[in-house]
Amino acid sequence: MKELLYLKDDQLKDLIEKLFVSYRETFSDSKKVLDKYSIGLAHHKVIHLLSMYQGISISELLKRLKVTKQSLNRVLKDLIKLDIIFFKKDEQDTRIKHVFLNDKGEKIFRDIFSIQKKRIYNALLNSSSEEVINFDNVLSKIING
Repeated sequence: MKELLYLKDDQLKDLIEKLFVSYRETFSDSKKVLDKYSIGLAHHKVIHLLSMYQGISISELLKRLKVTKQSLNRVLKDLIKLDIIFFKKDEQDTRIKHVFLNDKGEKIFRDIFSIQKKRIYNALLNSSSEEVINFDNVLSKIING
């Protein structure tokens, strides 16, 4: 473990490249499904978050995506047009809208997830439990800065 204290720039560049390539490959796996519905990566990100946080508010969605209102609005309009999402107003505060996937949106998510799951599942299956736990811890530390 001590050798990690002396990581060189080249080693860090290699790690960043591996993160980039793993992200690219994981999301390119689902490209056929996205193309089938004429949607892109931005739409996929929203669909993924809606699958995890059914009824999320638009302001919370903005925070999680770290995008502008204009960007999110464009994606939401596309998803409405494709009949993938629907909104419900908050019962206490009608200014707040909650976003949900409808049945078609759920199906799209499942199609994408089943493709992505294969790559992730195989990588985890071919790793020791210690490697999986350490990897998860390192990813959490990268995310949380």
